[in-house]
Amino acid sequence: MMTKYWLSIVVASFFEVSWVVGLKHADSALEWMGTIISIIISFTVLIKASNHLPVGTVYAVFVGLGTVGTVILDIVLFDQEASVMKLGLIGILLLGVIGLKLVSGEAEA
Repeated sequence: MMTKYWLSIVVASFFEVSWVVGLKHADSALEWMGTIISIIISFTVLIKASNHLPVGTVYAVFVGLGTVGTVILDIVLFDQEASVMKLGLIGILLLGVIGLKLVSGEAEA
């Protein structure tokens, strides 16, 4: 049951990346509408998951995954530099996110 809520954090993070990119690159009413919808979905899913999981850990995982996704999307779609240092730090961030999830201490319901 708890796995369902952790997966919802991944979904919320996906929509976080979407609205962050939208805030920078939206040029039309349709793109702005997609950005607003992504914000609503992202925070709705985040709030629902935080009702069942530790809030601090949920937020850290949400922001960490959103950061990783945004940096990767910048590299892949917007031609940002993919330095060894940047990729290494992203790896460290991912390890931290995974570690937080593993030590959250939540028992399966």
